[in-house]
Amino acid sequence: MSSLTHFDAQGQAHMVDVAAKPATHRVAVATGCIEMQASTLALIESGSAKKGDVLGVARIAGIQAAKKTSDLIPLCHPLALTRVAVAFAVAGGEVPQVACTATVETVGPTGVEMEALTAVQVALLTIYDMCKAVDRGMRITDVHVLEKHGGKSGSYVAADQSGGSSSGLPASQRT
Repeated sequence: MSSLTHFDAQGQAHMVDVAAKPATHRVAVATGCIEMQASTLALIESGSAKKGDVLGVARIAGIQAAKKTSDLIPLCHPLALTRVAVAFAVAGGEVPQVACTATVETVGPTGVEMEALTAVQVALLTIYDMCKAVDRGMRITDVHVLEKHGGKSGSYVAADQSGGSSSGLPASQRT
């Protein structure tokens, strides 16, 4: 495993210098879920939640969050994002839930994994906020990077996309 890049030789936190890195097309996809009661999911699907269009508002919140990631995560670089897409999938069944997937792109010297993760988290938090009056027991789960492409380290695709672990870690790093 490589060393942590956000610490200098003295062990102090610093923002990584990316000035010498070439600008490449970078893409990251992250996902996560919010589990809820079946009645809460029905409210979301019917569009009858008191606060309005839950998924529409959550989509905008996720997009805004991706754009503000460097304001929230201290050592993230501010990036000129070229695309942010936030999508939802609802699933009833034994554990009713809404899954969120965020895809973020840029052309630059550093990746957009943090922006994708932030978009997912804030979109799911927005769903919680808009529905908490009827379901305080909602749970945000399984937030992780599904894939990233571009840059010196190349591509990464989580094992769970091909039927492997949902941890997103390579087999050699799973416990």
